[in-house]
Amino acid sequence: MSNDRLTVAVAQMESRLGDPEHNLATHLRMVDRARSEGIDCLLFPEFSLTGHGPGVSALELALKRDHPAVKTIAAASGPMCTVFGLIEEGPAAQFYNSAIAVKDGELAFIHRKIALATYGRLEDGKHFASGRYVETFMLRPDWRVSVLICNDLWNPALVHLAALHGATLLLAPVSSGREAVGAEFDNPGGWERALTFYASIYGLPIAFANRVGADGDLSFWGGSRILDPFGRTLAQAEADGEALTVAELDFEALRRSRYQLPTVRDSNLSLIAREIARLEHIIGVPESLRRP
Repeated sequence: MSNDRLTVAVAQMESRLGDPEHNLATHLRMVDRARSEGIDCLLFPEFSLTGHGPGVSALELALKRDHPAVKTIAAASGPMCTVFGLIEEGPAAQFYNSAIAVKDGELAFIHRKIALATYGRLEDGKHFASGRYVETFMLRPDWRVSVLICNDLWNPALVHLAALHGATLLLAPVSSGREAVGAEFDNPGGWERALTFYASIYGLPIAFANRVGADGDLSFWGGSRILDPFGRTLAQAEADGEALTVAELDFEALRRSRYQLPTVRDSNLSLIAREIARLEHIIGVPESLRRP
């Protein structure tokens, strides 16, 4: 396949809290299926390997990046890039909500969730350290990937930074329950609006992987999908049930989209940096706490 086309898949699945052996088996089964279909990049939901809502179980469920399960998924993926979610135990016994990318049998990239959700029924900030960086990695020429986890995408500044870092594909692993925010908040509808907006405003294809099933009083609604750089849904899973949803992305479409609507080109970094510095002064942020 030529470099200007990329075949992407999202693995919609139900993960079991605290049952990594079952979850690993599901990952390996879907990795094997994706490889048989010639997929270039496969995305699993948030917490796919450990399950959603770990809370005080974080200590017993956390895995280090060199854990055998990570190595097993890496070996099974071969040349395909696979991105999956877990509780990561990082250096100095710090615990993160992380997404790990593996490719060619090796660890390729880690994103640690930055915007930890601490509202509604969500308590990420109570259990995990926050990630510090928006970064990207090269999948192959023309295709630079950024990963943002769930609530990261509800902070528009993080998506803006991913686009300015040169991302040409955004991977969004999510574990979204209908009841997570509140009765008046339409989670499926909110995600549909957000994904369409980001994809079209930045000319940025998005792969969105949500889980299904239930944990406690949270029900997960699926709806995993892949959007093109014009904000059009190329493929979408059903609301319920395991699914491997596949679409082919065309870099020529991204070129046309960004030429017609040059949001990335016209972003004024010097203005943003100046206004952040001015805002810090206005609201009285101590100089010792200001970022360089």
